[in-house]
Amino acid sequence: MQLRYSPYDFDVHADPYPYYARLRSEAPIYRNETDDFWAFSRHADVLSALRDSDRYSSVNGLRMEPAFWGPQAEHFFSFVAMDPPKHTRLRGLVTRAFTAHRVQALEPRLTEIARGLLEPLLERGSFDLMADFAGPFPTDVISELVGVPESDREMLRKLGMEIMYTEEESTDLRPEAMAAIGALVGYYTELTIERSKERRDDLLSGLLDAADGDDRLTPEEIVGVLILLVGAGIETSMLTFGNAWNAAAQHPKQRQQALDGRVDDWIAEAMRWDPATQTQLRTTTAPITLHDTDIPAGARILLLTGSANRDPEVFTDPDAFDLDRDTAASLVFGSGRHHCLGSNLALLELRVALREINARVADFEVDLAGAKRIHASNNRGFASLPTTVTLR
Repeated sequence: MQLRYSPYDFDVHADPYPYYARLRSEAPIYRNETDDFWAFSRHADVLSALRDSDRYSSVNGLRMEPAFWGPQAEHFFSFVAMDPPKHTRLRGLVTRAFTAHRVQALEPRLTEIARGLLEPLLERGSFDLMADFAGPFPTDVISELVGVPESDREMLRKLGMEIMYTEEESTDLRPEAMAAIGALVGYYTELTIERSKERRDDLLSGLLDAADGDDRLTPEEIVGVLILLVGAGIETSMLTFGNAWNAAAQHPKQRQQALDGRVDDWIAEAMRWDPATQTQLRTTTAPITLHDTDIPAGARILLLTGSANRDPEVFTDPDAFDLDRDTAASLVFGSGRHHCLGSNLALLELRVALREINARVADFEVDLAGAKRIHASNNRGFASLPTTVTLR
């Protein structure tokens, strides 16, 4: 059968891993003429490109849809869609506000939020993990971090979902998604103006005060960082949680070990086995020859991190979900200068949520027939995961 791979294909969304296996074996440098990209699928090639940001540029952004792709990408993805020196300056200023201390100080409040969301669900016994917990929890966490009022949080989650996902096989954003982006920009602009008049103990105030000598973030740059947090901080965390839940649901022996306390192993292996973010996009700055294939300058390179995390050259029996696995080589948070700035927050969220669940839940099952997947060109996960729990 002819090998064809596209990140827009709903069959790929359903299960990309057989496609990745063929790409690694038959076409490690794969050319898709229709969608105009080259795909790297082997761990060594993906890792090399992630670390070589001189030859593999990020300036055109992370997603191929025309609305996202190009020099305007930094408006959607902030410093993630920049190269040095712009990237160095902006990430450096954001890092001054987004400190490890600020993240760790959130843990008691995160625990409180998780318990408040979980308690009525566990009492019911059956619920939709995505709609009832995995979506609201990271929305509340990021909103708590940024300083978004509780009354606005559900609106922000719905706008984020509108941007990220589609029900149709489309290669560009729907008008509704463009309208949602505009609404988010407007909302965060107003919130930034409001916070500039009265500081609080939150990330937005920290971003307003972040300085390197006389250099400060502009209001537009701050809004860009906040827009980035909707995708990187809310959507990715939501999908990661759902994917970890689904992975355990499918593997009873591993699930029991996970529920018996192996939370960190559960998180690490689930993120390797079925990561929420499946791809990273780059642009070549010069001609490149790899595996006897010539790639021109200005080419779009789709780095299949989801494939790299299942490369048998790096992970023994990579399709198995195994809590005993060494996941140190996983590329779930990227590598190089674009390594995920929010990785500590993401891991803290997952630990807090799963720790609270483990304290109350002896077992659970998922109704896969009733589950529903999202459709996105770069992310993978669920919109719905009907769940039934057995309490301790």
